[in-house]
Amino acid sequence: MVTSLLVIVVLLALIFDFINGFHDAANSIATVVSTKVLTPFQAVLWAAAFNFLAFFLIKDHKVANTVAKTVHEEFITMHVVLAGLIAAITWNLITWWFGIPSSSSHTLIGGFAGAGMTNALFMGRGALESINSHYVTEILLYIVLAPFIGLFIAYVITILILHIFKNSRPASAERWFKGAQLVSSAGLSFAHGGNDAQKVMGIIYVALVASNVITNTSEMPEWIPLACYSAIAFGTMSGGWKIVKTMGSKITKVTPLEGVAAETAGAITLFMTERLAIPVSTTHTITGSIIGVGLTKRVSAVRWGVTINLLWAWIITIPISALVAAAIFTLIHFIK
Repeated sequence: MVTSLLVIVVLLALIFDFINGFHDAANSIATVVSTKVLTPFQAVLWAAAFNFLAFFLIKDHKVANTVAKTVHEEFITMHVVLAGLIAAITWNLITWWFGIPSSSSHTLIGGFAGAGMTNALFMGRGALESINSHYVTEILLYIVLAPFIGLFIAYVITILILHIFKNSRPASAERWFKGAQLVSSAGLSFAHGGNDAQKVMGIIYVALVASNVITNTSEMPEWIPLACYSAIAFGTMSGGWKIVKTMGSKITKVTPLEGVAAETAGAITLFMTERLAIPVSTTHTITGSIIGVGLTKRVSAVRWGVTINLLWAWIITIPISALVAAAIFTLIHFIK
């Protein structure tokens, strides 16, 4: 049954997706802007186009399914979804305002899980009973693994490129890599859209199931992917310049060659994890890739002070989002 609460939840989910777009736009465009291959305006249009292209090419929504099953169905209510979304939006806006490239993915999952666990407690059950340990373990594991996978792939790609082009004239090589960066940034934007939009699809799907509009065995309605890919693309078009500065220059200085390596490594990692149905963080992945590029020069080329601050933001994202969601769900529980 379509209710006003369901409409509000779907709209909030799409708002979160829009915020995800401008919050994570820096992941796709930071290096291509910092190397001056594209202007910021050109870069966001380029990234948004490839965010949306994923709608036409990705049809099996494995990541959405993982997110939808993070909390066991018996503990999911519309108020659980509502509290999780409000918490995720709140933390995303706070980190965007302060220019902290935290994970929108983990914000959403943390909020959803925190609300589900709180609902379990109100039902007289254990908080952890509400959590699907199989999916949550995979997500937590790849919080650690994804940046290191990106780092390793970026390091290897950079070394290979340097070896292949060691005898090339610097000026002509740089022109070639500036052109190649258009391709690598497009691949990263496509992977970003394909991975991140699916997380919101999973949330909208469980909201429809909780409202008895569809059953948990129903196919995902086609309007959900269309709406989610559109929202994240429009969000990317609105930019996210505070985070671009951090990602594009504060971690390590990036040349066109290194931009190609970092973006290619990030895209490969995201494609791989999307096939494995694991909702990893685009932010974590591309940051690891940029660090991997920096390490090919020397360890000191990476600004470790900035990187450590980012790591702290990543560590606290899920618990803070869960706590905010728990507080919001508790408030809803007592006033409804």
